Amino acid sequence: MPPIRQLLTFALLTVVAMATAQNPIAEGWYADPEAAVFDGAYWVFPTTSAAYDDQLHFDAFSSPDLANWTKHERVLTSQDIAWARRAMWAPCCVENDGRYFLFFAANDLQRPGGPLYDAGDKASLAGGIGVAVADNPAGPYEDYLGKPLVGEFHHDAQPIDQCVFRDDDGTHYFFYGGWGHCNVGRLNDDFTGFLPFEDGELFHEVTPKGYVEGPLMFKREGRPRSEVLAAAEPSPPKYYFMWSEGGWGNSSYRVAYAIADSPLGPFERIGTILESDPDVATGAGHHSVVQSPTSGQWYIVYHRRPIPNEGRDHRVTCIDKLEFNDDGTIKPVKMTFEGVKPDPAE
Repeated sequence: MPPIRQLLTFALLTVVAMATAQNPIAEGWYADPEAAVFDGAYWVFPTTSAAYDDQLHFDAFSSPDLANWTKHERVLTSQDIAWARRAMWAPCCVENDGRYFLFFAANDLQRPGGPLYDAGDKASLAGGIGVAVADNPAGPYEDYLGKPLVGEFHHDAQPIDQCVFRDDDGTHYFFYGGWGHCNVGRLNDDFTGFLPFEDGELFHEVTPKGYVEGPLMFKREGRPRSEVLAAAEPSPPKYYFMWSEGGWGNSSYRVAYAIADSPLGPFERIGTILESDPDVATGAGHHSVVQSPTSGQWYIVYHRRPIPNEGRDHRVTCIDKLEFNDDGTIKPVKMTFEGVKPDPAE
């Protein structure tokens, strides 16, 4: 091949590679990503993966098509939250009545008798799950309550790693919990507190076997689309409950799931769908799920540890396809370096 043609071919391949190689979706160390669709764009809100005392702000990323991402720096910082002292992580953003609510954990709250309790560590003796609010998903966000929304332990669940799931009837279910315990509550209309269940409790424990942290819920039709179209009656929807298992700091981290007929469970573990792959990355987990408004394709947004790994906090945010079997179970996720093809949000 002539040198000029070789050069042009190489340049073309480079452009194609740049257009398709999307994992990770952004430069930098980011973990625990929350994905959503707002106003015709995809949004990802991750943890800034750093040492606890340096993990003090959130960046956000937006994209029209999952391929081209814009970084929105410091949409919320610890300076905006009077009670936050350290370790802000696992954000979750929800639109409600035209405003955007960013839920997050801060301070790594501990309690007497807990495995990491240290009476001398004042920063971890108060904190929990907070909420900030803005008129735009890009912020700036400001503290909504002036205190944690969940600031104490219930059913032994550390108040971290919240997921807010809005059902079709408008109910906002609030899943959260670390230390191997998961609770669910129901947010009130203005997100200032929780509605009690019939027994008077604000939270019910729904911990499935193997659960460690990072709960997630989404809803999907119960039968394949071809069967739904041919059916005389609509397919009953199914609730998919997902979580992370293993240790977040090593290669045992993975994602498991259950399927239920109710957002309150019961949740029986089916198996894992995302695990380490020595050819790609390790420590894959703490994810979210988003469906394309145009194609209907589902995607999983998650963090993983590159190989070689540079330390405890070296985690990056990636996106790959989430696919289902005909019986509704989830196929194992194949981690890729290429990511996904452009899929417009509108």
